[in-house]
Amino acid sequence: MQDILTLAGANLLTPMILCFALGLAAALARSELTVPEAAAKALSIYLLFAIGFKGGASVADHGLDGNLIAALAAGVILSFALPFAAFALLKTLTRLSVTDAAAVAAHYGSISIVTFVTATSVLQSQGIAAEGYMVAVAAAMEAPAIISALFIVTRAGGRSEGMDAELWREILLNGSIVLLIGSFFIGFITGADGMARIESFIVSPFQGVLCLFLLDMGLVAGRGLRGARGVLTAGTLAFGILMPVIGAAAGLAAALALGLSPGGTALIMTLAASASYIAVPAAMRVALPEANPSIYLTLSLGVTFPFNLTLGIPAYVAVATALTGG
Repeated sequence: MQDILTLAGANLLTPMILCFALGLAAALARSELTVPEAAAKALSIYLLFAIGFKGGASVADHGLDGNLIAALAAGVILSFALPFAAFALLKTLTRLSVTDAAAVAAHYGSISIVTFVTATSVLQSQGIAAEGYMVAVAAAMEAPAIISALFIVTRAGGRSEGMDAELWREILLNGSIVLLIGSFFIGFITGADGMARIESFIVSPFQGVLCLFLLDMGLVAGRGLRGARGVLTAGTLAFGILMPVIGAAAGLAAALALGLSPGGTALIMTLAASASYIAVPAAMRVALPEANPSIYLTLSLGVTFPFNLTLGIPAYVAVATALTGG
């Protein structure tokens, strides 16, 4: 426990987390501070490209093997399964409708790529190595949860627009998924030579860009919290904290079964504990338009995202290193 608190304290004093705190405080104080939308989009494009490319180059160096296939399978299974646990917990703790609960559950089976990127930065600062193919696992975990949520709605008698062509297009051609997978393959194809050519672009500036992006995320989260007084009940708040812990425990079980390194274990725990606020909201607008966006966005971005950044990631790293001999 002391190790977790120590790491949490150290993580809270990193530039990335302090930038998020600045944005959150500014939004709650109704400051005029803003990040232009075009700039925020450019920052997200950079982060997705950099993490995808570095992951692909790392896999090229590591080579394709059974470990990669097994990790991908585990990630997909987690993404399919976690929405069912989230839905059951929501029905226990809240009075949300079937449709709203299923929409929220989809977010908690998918992943937050920014939470994943922050976890990789924490691992690097601690000198803890991780399997390079974890970025491929992150990409594989983006979409399956959406299918699970639609299954839940159908079986529980809620409304659903069905898995039509428009929804499949939204899932498979979502910009973040395309960029993450595309840059991964570019890194994989070009390998070490490609990394050497653009290393000064995607390695050295990475931490600074992440700081600016998290500043914007803090502003977005703060605005969401400010306008969510009628949405956040004690039950929904409890869910936003408990579900990441349940997801992390499931990720830990998968990592131990796979025999991942301490870094890989921490990353799959982080992925399973995070909640989407990019890919899944876009899909939910098509699949479940009657679901209330203020509920699922406030929970994923305003509650779970800050929890993971401040307390969750340090805990996952500490547990992973303690249980895997790091």
